[in-house]
Amino acid sequence: MPGQQDTVFLFDVDNTLLNNDAVQEDLSAHLDGEFGRPARERYWKIFESLRSELGYADYLGALQRYRSEDPDDPQLLRMSTFLIDYPFESRLYPGALSAISHCRRVGPTAILSDGDVVFQPRKVIRSGLWDAVEGRVMIYLHKEQMLDAVARHYPAKHYVMVDDKLRLLDAMKKIWGARLTTIFVRQGHYALDLASLSAYPAADITLAKIADLATLPVANLCGRK
Repeated sequence: MPGQQDTVFLFDVDNTLLNNDAVQEDLSAHLDGEFGRPARERYWKIFESLRSELGYADYLGALQRYRSEDPDDPQLLRMSTFLIDYPFESRLYPGALSAISHCRRVGPTAILSDGDVVFQPRKVIRSGLWDAVEGRVMIYLHKEQMLDAVARHYPAKHYVMVDDKLRLLDAMKKIWGARLTTIFVRQGHYALDLASLSAYPAADITLAKIADLATLPVANLCGRK
């Protein structure tokens, strides 16, 4: 993306463009049906423990740790296949691609997501989001700590961040200030957590669903105070 842009639109993935809660429900149903309730409960316990350690969701890392407890369990291969081959494109929220296309009329769009270096890119590619943003994809351990890198890769006078987590929007706003317009999409369990909602200031714009973004006059978001 040559030169500095007027505005770059940044999109989170999980529960912003893609219904990750539904993906987790499908994985739980798969684990329960194929391997039984104890295996399902053990996997999610490991998953949550690992997320507490790392600060992001690591589905394959949880599976690796699961294997360390029982290295001779043949079920592990079928678990990994389900994750790698999951049809993520079927879990895009209605209107997600239209929202990206709508913003692209004003400025470049890019994915800015937290996650691991294998499974999260796989999710972005298989869902069609990689192509939707023309390969402008950034995946970090903690994206709010990488804003200098974001600005280096995609320099712009102004940024718009679309996310389902007020905590991250607030953290980014404290760093970029008026250079950033924050858009909070109330989808997924984080966005519906009343305790979390009350702990942080409101975003510049709040939407009930990602499809609503395609109805906004996005040209007015550039340099919004």
